[in-house]
Amino acid sequence: MHIGVPKEVKVHEYRVGLTPSSVRELVAHGHSVLVQTGAGAGIGAADDDYRRAGASIAPDATEVFARAEMIVKVKEPQAAERKLLREGQLLFTYLHLAPDPEQTKELLESGAICVAYETVTAPGGGLPLLAPMSEVAGRLSIQAGAHCLEKSAGGMGVLLGGVAGVPPARIVILGAGVVGTNAAQMAVGTGAQVVVIDKSTDALRRIDAMFNGRAMTVFSNRDNVEREVAAADLVVSGVLIPGAAAPKLVTRELLGKMKRGSVIVDVAIDQGGSCETSRPTTHAEPTYAVDGVVHYMVANMPGAVPRTSTYALNNATLPFALQLADKGWRKALADNPHLKEGLNVAAGRLTYKAVAKALDLPYTPPDAILS
Repeated sequence: MHIGVPKEVKVHEYRVGLTPSSVRELVAHGHSVLVQTGAGAGIGAADDDYRRAGASIAPDATEVFARAEMIVKVKEPQAAERKLLREGQLLFTYLHLAPDPEQTKELLESGAICVAYETVTAPGGGLPLLAPMSEVAGRLSIQAGAHCLEKSAGGMGVLLGGVAGVPPARIVILGAGVVGTNAAQMAVGTGAQVVVIDKSTDALRRIDAMFNGRAMTVFSNRDNVEREVAAADLVVSGVLIPGAAAPKLVTRELLGKMKRGSVIVDVAIDQGGSCETSRPTTHAEPTYAVDGVVHYMVANMPGAVPRTSTYALNNATLPFALQLADKGWRKALADNPHLKEGLNVAAGRLTYKAVAKALDLPYTPPDAILS
């Protein structure tokens, strides 16, 4: 199969779909790989590194899209990239369609086959291609929150760990999944007061055992969420419903009860955000304030640490990319029900139920496409 790797064009996105090591594996399986010049610069991978791995180098994205049967990316295709997709072409990347009707419409019109990293499942449960970026984003959320709490960044001027005689900041983490667990790990290490909220008592027990009581666990209901968020200096949201729009846990009314200069880091922004005042931002302009509360809503947080992120992502995506390339998408999806869960758009039809529900569009089961 001819595989293409374009350079990411989202603002301050430095990750790349395939590392040179991943290219070498694909070439060893008999596939050809075409990489856009400079695509790996953000992770320190030069064009010559890709050449040594067996790839060819293309001068621009137009050639990559024109020649490739499968496109491997990181972020959802931007408007200019969507125009380059063609009928029957396979796209393997993050999509996050539920809050993005325009992208969904154009992918449907393209006739491309779109497999989304974020909805591929694992035999034991979970989302294996989302997990590594959730780990990164969870840990980054505390770094970002600490910076945003500084006065020069618009925050109240609080040090997360405090000092002797001065209490530490209070960090409230919404969700005890991969994002929440990794955020808690970093937050506990700062010496802050840490509260983790989740509706799963099993998840709360896991957090309690993991941190030996250094993180307080609270069951998620309206009263508890409102009380804890109002008292927080930093709120980190990592709530997730696979493929669907994130639930709005922080209402406009609740925002008005929060401390002036407090911070919300909404890791769920890729799926529309969990605050009624959430809107996507970029690394170039990461924050805005509403009612004196600093909102950090960067939709590609792991792009800030592209070396770590790209290699972590490739560790997870490469086995699936090999299945798609070795077998073709129809057989690969038919053989692997977990990879089949990643099929979001195919031949002009929407094939992921949660996305169809979120956007009020017709849904076609993946098996109907495969048959």
